Amino acid sequence: MIPRLFLIPLLAPALATLVLFLLLGWERDALFVSLATLASSALTQVAARGALKRQLLSLARQVRTRTEGASSSGTGEDAQDRLEEVANLQGAIDALHQQLTTRNAGLNQETRTLTAVLDGMAEGLWITNAEGTVVRHNDALRDMLQTVGNINGQRPLALLRNEALNEAVTRACREGASTRLELTLEGLFSRTLAIRVTPLGRDLPGSAAVFHDVTELRRLEKIRKDFVANVSHELRTPITAIRGYAETLQGGALQDPKVATKMVDIIHRQSERLSELVEDLLELSRLESREVKLQVTDVPLAVAATRAAEVVRHKAQGKKITVELNIPPGLIGRGDERGLEQVLLNLLDNAVKYTPEGGRVTVLGVQEDGRCVVHVRDTGVGIEPKHLARIFERFYRVDKGRSRDMGGTGLGLSIVKHLMSAMGGEVRVESQPNEGSTFTIFLPAAVPSAAVAG
Repeated sequence: MIPRLFLIPLLAPALATLVLFLLLGWERDALFVSLATLASSALTQVAARGALKRQLLSLARQVRTRTEGASSSGTGEDAQDRLEEVANLQGAIDALHQQLTTRNAGLNQETRTLTAVLDGMAEGLWITNAEGTVVRHNDALRDMLQTVGNINGQRPLALLRNEALNEAVTRACREGASTRLELTLEGLFSRTLAIRVTPLGRDLPGSAAVFHDVTELRRLEKIRKDFVANVSHELRTPITAIRGYAETLQGGALQDPKVATKMVDIIHRQSERLSELVEDLLELSRLESREVKLQVTDVPLAVAATRAAEVVRHKAQGKKITVELNIPPGLIGRGDERGLEQVLLNLLDNAVKYTPEGGRVTVLGVQEDGRCVVHVRDTGVGIEPKHLARIFERFYRVDKGRSRDMGGTGLGLSIVKHLMSAMGGEVRVESQPNEGSTFTIFLPAAVPSAAVAG
């Protein structure tokens, strides 16, 4: 059926012509003229409709081209040949396209900025939809989870086998509740993650989770707790002894000269042990905080070893231990004179302490690859391989009972390690049970004066 809007402009001219001719009394020609007018109107309508259709199709092609992101330069038609309504419609579409282009450019810039910010974060982040499925994450999260697979589209329980985290995400999505939790990822390098799960808010469905790597923080906390526990224990032993014997003296033992002398001697030894522990703690604290200002100079290692050996010689003679020094007089290293003497003293003291009666302690110095190398060897009880990696830790003891009986503070080797590191050197240990131990220090060698002058 022909649309009504097409019939009215088609029939109106023919009817007007018919009525006019009838009024003028030209009944014979009225029908023929009306039919001619009707045919002319029909041809005109068809032509106009075809032109309109072509212009609308051209406009539609331009709109589709712009929607697909390509630029359009028009169809080449003369603007004067376009209908005014079509021209106005095209102008409106052009204005709308320009606004959308500007808005999309702004959104793209915001998206790029947001992505750069998220990927620049040290903390891991994921965002889930209302069902708890991850829809977005940053680069740091992939490193924390140590995964190479796709994270987007995964559920929390598939990424991390942790029911508490999965429940936290579910509560955030359904109830809008926030949760803090901490979990440990087992593997080749275990990690401890502190996680905060929150709803997105502002009527947005879904949740967000921020992951903080607190592995190092928890390690330092454990070191601190162990240090406090060790210090408390080390201080308690001499303090308890001093207090016990002092109370015994106050209770009447002071009147017995033989008993009193023995107890006073024990009190004195325990007070010396307490003083040594406090001094070692202070020295270690200064080294770790870099408060100690080392004076790096040329140090003759033979002289430093001789001074250290003189301090332990009386103890060695009491156990019939031979201390032998084999360091060339010309072996000169770069370091702090006092620090080097303390390093060698601590190593020699340990060697004498853990070497049985009649044993031998040898100090051998050589120069290798531009460095001064000093070996301190003993024929003592040795150290099991499982302890070697931790031997330089504070208060670490291979045999706790024996070490305390021998009067050690448990800080000597830790002080050696820090001193050598501060002087640009290092210390190593090799040992086997019942075969003795060898502690080796490496120090930069002094530059010969002739080379400096040259």
